[in-house]
Amino acid sequence: QESFGDLAFTTFSHAVSLRDLGPAMAPMNAYLTITGCETLCLRMERHVANATAVAQFLSTHPRVAWVSYAGLPSSNYFELARKYMPKGAGSVFTFGVVGGYEAGVRVVERCELLSHLANIGDTRSLILHPASTTHRQLAEAQRVAAGAGDDVVRLP
Repeated sequence: QESFGDLAFTTFSHAVSLRDLGPAMAPMNAYLTITGCETLCLRMERHVANATAVAQFLSTHPRVAWVSYAGLPSSNYFELARKYMPKGAGSVFTFGVVGGYEAGVRVVERCELLSHLANIGDTRSLILHPASTTHRQLAEAQRVAAGAGDDVVRLP
């Protein structure tokens, strides 16, 4: 902010957008971007509603050890989520499967409804077992510290 004063954020945004997107978007890319922006509110409402319903279902499932979703009353963050996110606690959450690593791998491999991808904000419904994918290179203690223990399955 020292160099640019009140225009620091504007200058940063301009420089980053030029770096990442180029000086101008192609017409089709601009159309797809604006279409995505126009429908974002509706899509997020649906994402949150679906995440809440799935988290509620999983919280009572006998093969699920725990569910971590701020939209559930059992969450330590439920009241904070209601305060700071009045339209819902988002659409990404994790749960622990009974049976650990092998059970987590099986859940993802046998799932036919969701895509096995690590993206966030995708147009598809996704499922991920971090311990066998994105965090596989870490030692078990490191995975646990990162919230990616053997039993963790993530629905982004």
